[in-house]
Amino acid sequence: MNRLPVIPTFLVTLAVATMIGLGIWQLQRKEQKEALLARYESAVGLPAVAWPAFPDPVALPLFRRSSLLCARVVKIETVSGSNAAGKAGFAHVASCRTSAADGPDAKVAFGWSERPQAPKWGGGPVAGIIAPDGAQHIKLVSTDAVAGLEILDEPSPRQIPNNHLLYAIQWFIFAAAATIIYVLALRKRTKAS
Repeated sequence: MNRLPVIPTFLVTLAVATMIGLGIWQLQRKEQKEALLARYESAVGLPAVAWPAFPDPVALPLFRRSSLLCARVVKIETVSGSNAAGKAGFAHVASCRTSAADGPDAKVAFGWSERPQAPKWGGGPVAGIIAPDGAQHIKLVSTDAVAGLEILDEPSPRQIPNNHLLYAIQWFIFAAAATIIYVLALRKRTKAS
């Protein structure tokens, strides 16, 4: 009678249990993300809010209208982006000081162009929509045209992906594949002995 190899069986069982756990976790994340996206969708039509100088990462006012004064442009970055017509190109994003002194920084996406060269922009008052930003949590996407540039595509909750169901399915497939491979390996081992 062949006995199951203890250590490999334990390791495969542990790996499969971990993959199933990750799949279940992704299903839970899917529900959380759906609730978050619903909250963002309901924020779209709400009245404008004051620009949060120090945004709370737990309660970001995403997709609300706001405005700020870009008193001084610290630097301008160029990243990929779309214009209001959905054409791909380059978004120009300024890091601004919000007051003449040492006010907090704010990021402002102020326009779109077909070419990557960063335009000259001296700042000023900006009205727009609060959008997610990786580094500073939020940025203001201008809804007004800046000289020489086109208006950027308005940020929308529909642009935020919710891939958690696909991730869960992947983890469950990995768990099934690991189980099948291990069972086949055990069969081969049994036939060889």
